[in-house]
Amino acid sequence: MTSIPVNTSKKYSVFVGNNILPQVGNSIKEACGGEIAALVTDDIVGGLYGETLDRSLAAAGYSTVKFVFPNGEKSKNMETYAALLCFLADSGLSRSDVIVALGGGVVGDLAGFAAATFMRGIPFVQIPTTVLSMVDSSVGGKTAVDLPAGKNLAGSFYQPNAVFCDVETLKTLPEDIFNDGCAEMIKHGIIQSAQLFDLLKEPIRHRMDDVIMKNITIKRDIVEVDEKETGLRRMLNLGHTIGHGIEKHSNYAISHGKSVAIGLVIASRGAYRLGVCDEICHLEIVDAVRRYNLPTETDISPEALLNAAWSDKKRSGQNIMLVLPERIGKCVVRNYGMYELEAFIKFGMMN
Repeated sequence: MTSIPVNTSKKYSVFVGNNILPQVGNSIKEACGGEIAALVTDDIVGGLYGETLDRSLAAAGYSTVKFVFPNGEKSKNMETYAALLCFLADSGLSRSDVIVALGGGVVGDLAGFAAATFMRGIPFVQIPTTVLSMVDSSVGGKTAVDLPAGKNLAGSFYQPNAVFCDVETLKTLPEDIFNDGCAEMIKHGIIQSAQLFDLLKEPIRHRMDDVIMKNITIKRDIVEVDEKETGLRRMLNLGHTIGHGIEKHSNYAISHGKSVAIGLVIASRGAYRLGVCDEICHLEIVDAVRRYNLPTETDISPEALLNAAWSDKKRSGQNIMLVLPERIGKCVVRNYGMYELEAFIKFGMMN
């Protein structure tokens, strides 16, 4: 098991290894203490790994309670969040106990937001089980739920006490879900590492430990510089402003990874047409997205995407921030007014 330290306002480590889930209970005890562990998971991941984690927590001396909710982004809402808070209270958790999030990004976001707000903050641990949650959402302390107006509009920055990535859990992922997470890895390559971008051109399933650690290190390095997203961390939003709009307008039928993939292509095509990057950069991004069988376009209208973007949390007054590629490994931030953004989206969507 390899440890990657994260030096934010709360210092913690991300642990990456194979088949570490059966022994993780003792590590959680060391990182968090407490007597009760509230295991938060969904009805798919819970069936696959809940019992293994339950035994590990019990062996470490925890009394375990379990909150299970329906899989999928549609569950990441205020209703599930309120139900989880009531469950924590009814289960007798104190501020010294711990929430353990077992699952993908939805589980981690929901459990983390509950941990941040229950009794004004209790310890929590992330155990991500998807590529997307390992390389992105479990690291950095962003927690949130969705509102009818948009994605992740209610949330907080709240760092976990530890993150445990058991790469063995990726073996049960359907290929579609595996590829979903690769959109975030492509994004990391575009914003920070041409070397990672090139690495993703080759088969990666046989070297997931290495690939996961490279991505976590990129995310860690950015978050350590800018924990609250006032500068450098904004680069991680490449493809997300438009991607979140696609998710919302599909009623989350189009997954986060697929939406971000489309957002990457629209951002790069718009950047090319406005002279921010060259055509080779744009075509490389399109090829990377297609390599993982991710979509490159959407039927949602530019007007609908504009309205969704204008409700996004990245808007400031009459301007909204877009991250655009200059070349593979380097991006810039540009601010657009509503009419400029509408033109950009249309440029980005035109074939």
